This record gives sequence, C-alpha cells and structure tokens, in this order.
Amino acid sequence: RICPRLGMTAEETETVAWLVRWHLLMSYAAFKRDVNDPQTITDFTDIVQSPERLRLLLCLTVADIRAVGPNVWNGWKAALLRELYYRAEEVLSGETIEDGVRTRSSAARDALREHLSDWTDADFDDHVARGHSAYWLAFDVETHTRQANIIRTAEQAEAPLAVDMRVDEWREVTEVTVYAADHPGLFWRIAGAMAASGAGIVDARIFTMRNGMALDVFWIQDLEERGAITERRRLDRLTRMIERGLKGEVDLRAEIARREASLPKRMRGMKVPPRVLIDNKASVTHTVVEVNATDRPGVLYRITRALATVNVQIQTAKISTYGESFVDVFYVKDAFGMQVTHEGKLEQIRTALRKSLDDDGAGPVIIPHSEDSATAKRARRVSS
Repeated sequence: RICPRLGMTAEETETVAWLVRWHLLMSYAAFKRDVNDPQTITDFTDIVQSPERLRLLLCLTVADIRAVGPNVWNGWKAALLRELYYRAEEVLSGETIEDGVRTRSSAARDALREHLSDWTDADFDDHVARGHSAYWLAFDVETHTRQANIIRTAEQAEAPLAVDMRVDEWREVTEVTVYAADHPGLFWRIAGAMAASGAGIVDARIFTMRNGMALDVFWIQDLEERGAITERRRLDRLTRMIERGLKGEVDLRAEIARREASLPKRMRGMKVPPRVLIDNKASVTHTVVEVNATDRPGVLYRITRALATVNVQIQTAKISTYGESFVDVFYVKDAFGMQVTHEGKLEQIRTALRKSLDDDGAGPVIIPHSEDSATAKRARRVSS
C-alpha cells in the first residue's frame, strides 16, 4: 500500500516487499550457518531465487547492520557475507552445487601447488592426501600454504603440537591454527585456554586429517574490545596457555572463574534465559546445535566440554555475540561420524547443555529438533 503512494511500479513494490520480509535472511545464513555446507546454500538460494535479489539483499544487509551502531559492523562480518554471496551467486548463475564444489576444490589444490613450487611432487601428493574435500573448500590459497608449512615443520620435528598465530587486520580477527593429535576434548581445552587468556572465539573450523592429526583453526577477538589481538606479549601468553591446557598443566576452570569474577557487577547481573535448538534439516550430513545464553567468559568452554562428555564431535562452530547474549551454532556428528538422529541421544545432548548453562540464569528453553527447523520458518520467526 505504501510503495505505490511513493510512485513505485508494481515490480518495484514486489521487490521492496520481498526485501522487507527477508531482510534478516542473509545475516542469519552467513553468521549462524556453515556456508560450506551445500544444504545452507540450497536453503538460501531457494528463497532468494535470482541474482538481482541477491545483490539487493546484500546491500540491504550491510546497510542494516551498519545502521545498528558504531561498533556492530566489522571486517569479519563483511568476510562472512562476502563468502555467502559468492557461493549463492554460483548456484543462481546456473552452476550446480556439486560442480561448484569440484571446481573450487580442484582450483584450490592447483593454486597450492603453484605456491609450494619448492616442494617435491611426492611431498605435495602426501600433503594433499591428508585433507578431505571439505578442507580444500574452507580456506584461501595463502592460508592453505601457511598450513602446509606448519604441518610439514611439525612432521619433520616430530612435534606433538604446533600453534601458529596470525593477525588478520582486514577481517579484524586473530587467526589461531592448532595442529595436534586428534583426541576427545581437544576443542573444549583450546576454548578454555582462550577464555582464560581473555580471547573470544568468533568462528572455528575443525578438521581431522587422514593421518589422525587434528588441524583446528580458530578466529578470535579480544573479549572486551571485540577486535583482533595484536600485542605480541598477549599472543605468546595465549600460545603458552593453549600448550599448558592441552597438557593438563593448568586448571582451566579456576582460571576462567577468576576472569569471570573480575567482571563489572552490571555485567554479572545481566541474564538471558538459555535456549537450545537441535536441527537435523539444516544440514544433510551434520546435526546443527544452536545455543543462546548470557555471554560470559568460559561459556563456550562449558558448552563444548558438555558436548564432549556425550561423545559428540564438533566439526564447525560459529559464534555470534549480541551485547550481553550470544548465539553459538555447532555442526556436530556422533562418535561414528554420522548425523545424530536417535531421540535418546538428542535428549542426552539437550540435558548436557542444560546442565552446562545452569549458572547462566533462568531455566533453559528447549526446542525439539523437529520444530521450526526450515530456514524460511526461522527467518520469519526472527523477523517477527
């Protein structure tokens, strides 16, 4: 009714109405879902349907986020939106998701070979054989090159653990790469070490290589400043904390408790009722676990430790903070590497998460995995 009064045509009116209805769709998919999961792209493009809508939605999403406040928009969010845009553009331009995956995976390996021109063919082939297909889609060639050298140096030195840190000023995060023997509890120990050091995880990619080693990549920011950690002394201290945490030489819970005790009383008084959503339709291969609660030092540590106690493997984690609250989304599998479908196991996950969040305020709101699971329903619910 409003648009025609403003002189818009019927076509323009339909476009504006669609953009208003779905104005949160792109930020939801980029910030809370794994864009390397084909189901995420399928759900997103099924709603967007055209390259023109995709372009308009990107512009609206950026403007909407930037208008919220001076510190809400940052390079990290820009990178996530950019990645989703290019994945969706491939599909909307006529390329199938499978073709896009094969093309990008092959291109990533070819580009890496050019960057590792000093490696022998045998060494390069051994390295390529370590990574599953998802690994080659997850990073750019500079990151793949750096990780290849980290792995090679660790293997040559027979080092059980390698930690590398790099400041990404463009995305306003510090990238932390951990190469270690894969074992249950690796994620929560690293998350605890970071929380104890005053670092917050904004995104994480977890890979188990074919040689039994874990290559875990975390993007972190300062818990207070919400920007990259750049001070060399802090980065060295964080490296030592990770090493000690993985060796069991430090009481992570005590360190986190001390940091939480130093919070201002105003922040300690804020309570967001915890909520857990378990979704088996947002991904074909993973179970998606979404947790909402009060943002506190060490809450990610408690959540990931709870998931480890019920023998759930975390493959990808996406963490978003909104003032005093957070939304953590985990792509998980069971101990056999399968999607979690047994209702008894799903209830076990809910119970473990409920217990881990007991200290964060009112009782959790638990949403069954079968309810409100489609992307379209979630987006409409958030919009309303």
